[in-house]
This record gives sequence, C-alpha cells and structure tokens, in this order.
Amino acid sequence: MGDSAKFEAAMEQGRGILRLTPTWVPRVFCIPGRRIKLHPDDYYALGMNRGGLDERWFSSTTPADNGPLTSPNEGLSFVAFCDGGKVWQGLLSDAVAELKGALIGERLWAEYGRWPMYSKFFDNKGALPHHVHHRDLHAERVGQMGKPEAYYFPPQPNNYGADYPYTFFGLEPGTTKAQVRECLVNFTKGDNKLTNLSRAYRLEPGTGWDVPPGVLHAPGSLCTYEPQRASDVFAMYQSLVGDAVVPEELLWKNTPPEHLGDFDYLVEVLDWEKNTDPEFAAKHFMRPVPVRAVEEMEAEGYVEKWICYRSDAYSAKELTVLPGREVTIRDGGAYGMIMMQGHGTMGVWDIETPTLIRFGQLTQDEYFVSEAAAIEGVTIKNPSKSDPIVMLKHFGPDNPELASSGLLV
Repeated sequence: MGDSAKFEAAMEQGRGILRLTPTWVPRVFCIPGRRIKLHPDDYYALGMNRGGLDERWFSSTTPADNGPLTSPNEGLSFVAFCDGGKVWQGLLSDAVAELKGALIGERLWAEYGRWPMYSKFFDNKGALPHHVHHRDLHAERVGQMGKPEAYYFPPQPNNYGADYPYTFFGLEPGTTKAQVRECLVNFTKGDNKLTNLSRAYRLEPGTGWDVPPGVLHAPGSLCTYEPQRASDVFAMYQSLVGDAVVPEELLWKNTPPEHLGDFDYLVEVLDWEKNTDPEFAAKHFMRPVPVRAVEEMEAEGYVEKWICYRSDAYSAKELTVLPGREVTIRDGGAYGMIMMQGHGTMGVWDIETPTLIRFGQLTQDEYFVSEAAAIEGVTIKNPSKSDPIVMLKHFGPDNPELASSGLLV
C-alpha cells in the first residue's frame, strides 16, 4: 500500500479523524520547565549540544528552524496508522498534500495549499529574551511568512510558575527609535538593557495574550499553549537574560544578507505603533469567553470557551466534557486538538491524558479532525464519575465561527 492509500485508509480508520504522534522540539537557548510530561531522563534526548526539549508542537506542517544541527523532520507532526498490527507513520504535511480539501477543507486548501498554522506547548524554566517575529514584509525577504501568535496558560500544567512568570510586551509609550537602536548596537557589550524600555505583565493561568507580528515580547515561565501561523521566523533583540548570554547570530537571524550589520533595518522590523501603544493590554489580553450561555452548555454536558480569538490567522477553544456525559460537538472547520485532562472516547478513538511520556513513545492525546468530521459533529464520551475531559482545539485562518462571534475586532 502506497503512502497515498495509507493516508486515505487512515482517514477511513478514524472516520475523518487522524491520530498524531508527539512532536518534541529542542531549543539550545532554553532550559526545560519539565511540565510537558516527558520522562525526566528524556529532556535532553537529542543530546546536550541540541539543548533541552522544552517544546511540543501540535498539528505542525512547519519545520523547526534550529540552525545547522536541525534534524530531519524536526518540528513536523506525523500521522499514526495501524496497518495489519503494525503502526505506520507518515508526515501530516504529506497527508494534507494528498487529501487536500478532504482533510483541511476546500476553502483553506484553495487559499493556502497547506495547513497554515500550528500550535505548541512552550515550557521554559525562565524567561526568553525580548524578541520579535517578523511581519510579512520582512519575513518574505528570507522566504518565510510573517508570524502572529497567541498565548494561553492552561491551569493543568501550571502547578508552579517556574523562575519568572512575567512577560514583557512591546515598549513603553514615548520610547524612541534611537533608544532601541542604541540597545541593539550594544548587543555584544554585555546586557543591552532593552527591557528597561519595556513593561512586564504578571501571567495568570487560565488567561492568554495575542501577540501580533512585529511586536517585541519576552515570554515568561508559565507553560504556554501557543497557536500561531505556520512559520518559525524570529530574531532575538535582548543580549542577556539572567546569566544566559544570547548569541549574536540570533540578533541577525532571518535578516537578509544585504542588511547584516544594519541596525536601522532591525528597528524597521518593529511595528512601532503596536509596540508603543498605551492600550496594548486592553487590546491584546484575553480572558476565556463562553461560546454560548454556560447554563445551556452545562445542561447538555459540556462547557466550551474561546481562548484565542484576537487574530484571524488562527483561533482556539477549550472544551470541557463533564463527568459521565456524552456530547456531540460541531465546529465550522478542521482543527487539531490536545488532551489536557481526563480520558474517554472521541469518535472511534480512545483519548487519554498521559502522566509520563518517553521520547519516541506513541500517545492517545493528540488528533486532527477533518473539516467534514468537524461539521458533522464529533461524539465524545466521558466514562469518569469525577474527572472532566478537557481538550484544547486549534483552528486555521478565518474560522467562520470566530467571524460570527463578534470577538474578532
């Protein structure tokens, strides 16, 4: 059976829902927060020179950009298909290319020809450097797409806040471009003190933030669920975080060759209006919003909330199925999902939230739901008498339900 036939068989086997395997991604500049359920022996499974595994990517057709040591297929999700007692694995990106609109929907396939977003767990012990994801204008110059992203801090993995549960966003109103340029010029001279020009916000489990491209941000140390556009473009603008030195090559990452050494270009990358907006928090902080009246949903056995809703590039929901209940949930488009709590069934699949995962081990906590299956409705059964099922669901661009919700402004 060829790969094309296997993907079709996998769709038939799952009744329009594909089982995905865990995708672990290292970052050499990060120290794992150890909250994403990897076995303690496996956080450096790729070798100390690759850095710790502090990210797990979901529904990803986007390769990780981790420099010359990046391993083949790093960052890419795989479909798991049970074939004659054996488990065959194929890239989700190949599944999308083969199944096209039958998997992601004709609208997304016609416009993008790919699955144009992914999500991840970011699980770092400390804060990241103040950095930026480029807008389309600048990302296109290095063959990538601009990258908006969103944050949600699920309560389940955040039993502790690690070293620095605060995130710097943007720049203080009144900051000048000359001040930022001076910090960048001083990048190799020690602490360039870029965050002196910014403002930190305390992170709260159960809430989130919207981060447009071109906005500086230094993510704090809560375990973070991050829906984002299918791009790994970035540049680090802060030279020292705690005692950790940021390599200079990361300052110039994704800078076109003709602009290497051009500090004015680095300033140009920033969306100045959004970075210095005095109402940044009011416009970009996100509390969960129920998709309909909570009392009505609870009577039917579930509660569903929008958790990422300020960007048309992606959106996300948190679905809770109450103990002992069976529900059928309908959505307007294809989505990926990750289990956060509980166990039960979803369509023909068993779903469960693992406590501990070995590197390379298969799980039953991550799936991709085709558009047709989402629209028809996915039946979820929770056999527990006490524990809810909680899952996070990430959707592609221009979610028709989000457009009609009135939340996207």
